[in-house]
Amino acid sequence: MTRVTRTSPAGSARSLHRAYDTALLDLDGVVYAGGEAIAHAVDSLGTARADGMHLAYVTNNALRTPDAVAAHLTELGVPAAAGDVITSAQAVARLIAEQVPAGSRVLVVGGEGLRVALRERGLVPVESAEDDPAAVVQGYGGPDLAWGRFAEASYAIARGVPWFASNTDLTIPSGRGIAPGNGAAVEVVRIATGAEPQVAGKPLTPMHRETILRTGAERPLVVGDRLDTDIEGAHNGGVDSLLVLTGVTDAAGLLAAEPRYRPTYVAADLRGLLTGQPEVAPAGDGFGCGGWTAAARDGVLVLEADGGAGEGDPLDGLRALCAAAWTHAGEGACALDAGKALSRLGL
Repeated sequence: MTRVTRTSPAGSARSLHRAYDTALLDLDGVVYAGGEAIAHAVDSLGTARADGMHLAYVTNNALRTPDAVAAHLTELGVPAAAGDVITSAQAVARLIAEQVPAGSRVLVVGGEGLRVALRERGLVPVESAEDDPAAVVQGYGGPDLAWGRFAEASYAIARGVPWFASNTDLTIPSGRGIAPGNGAAVEVVRIATGAEPQVAGKPLTPMHRETILRTGAERPLVVGDRLDTDIEGAHNGGVDSLLVLTGVTDAAGLLAAEPRYRPTYVAADLRGLLTGQPEVAPAGDGFGCGGWTAAARDGVLVLEADGGAGEGDPLDGLRALCAAAWTHAGEGACALDAGKALSRLGL
C-alpha cells in the first residue's frame, strides 16, 4: 500500500455523504459525550442515512455490547441495530480465536462487551488465573473495575499466558471531561509484568479488518475526533478520514500533526458530512482557503483575511493553516507558533 505524505486537507466538490458509501463513525467525542448526543449529530446522521449513506459505529470502547450501544444510539434519536456497531472487543476476540484452540478459556479483565464477543467466537470467559486460561484479554471496564482484576491478569501473564488488549487509548471523553481509558489500565499490568500485549483496536489493522469484514464498505470514510486512533487508523488502512473538533483533538493539535495523524478533511462537527470541502490552494508564499491566507514566516504561522475583513468561515482559516503547517513540517511535526492565528479564528 502506497501512502502519500499529506501536506494539506483535501477538497471535495461533492458532499461527503454522497462521495463515500459508508461512514465509519467513532462514538465517544463524535456522536455523543458522557452519554448525551453532541450538538448537530442526530440531525446530521439522520440526513446522511436518508440520502443512502450506510452508517457504521466503530468504537474502541469494549465495555458495552453492540446491542447496548445500538439501543443507546436509538434512544438518542440515531436508529441503529447491533449489526451496525463494531467494537474493539469483537476485533480482539477474533484475534484471540485465531491463536488459541476452539473452546479455550480466556481470562477477562473488562466489561460485558468483551464476554459477549468472546462467546461469539466460541471462547469461554473466566475470572481467575486459577481457571487455566489460554489467554488474558483486557478492555475498558468502566470506572468501577476492581483493582484485583489487574492482579488476576498479572498472575496469569507471569505464568506465560498470552496477553491481549482491546485497545490502548490512554484517555476517554466523558460528560465531565477527559477520563483515564483502557490504555491507562494496560499500563498498570505492563508495569507489574514487564510484558507487552497484542492490541486489536484502532489505530491497528485488526480493528480495520474487523470493520471492513462486518460492513462490506467499498468507499469508506473514517469519522473521528482523535488523531492517534481514528485518523491514524484510517491512515494505516489506506482510507480517507474526516476529523471533527467535538472531542479530544483541538486545532493546535491538528496543526502539529505528523503525517500519519493528518486527516483528509476537517469539520467543526458532523454537519461536515453533509457538505463538500473547499479546496486549499497555493497563494503567494502560503496557502489560501475561503477568504483566508496562511503562511509560515520566521517561526510563526501567520493568518491573513482577504481584504482585512476577517469574516470568513474559521474552519477555512484552519484548513489554510494546516496546509502552511504541514508543508513546512514535511515528514515531521510542526513546531511553529500558531497561537495568534488560532486566537484570530476563535479556535
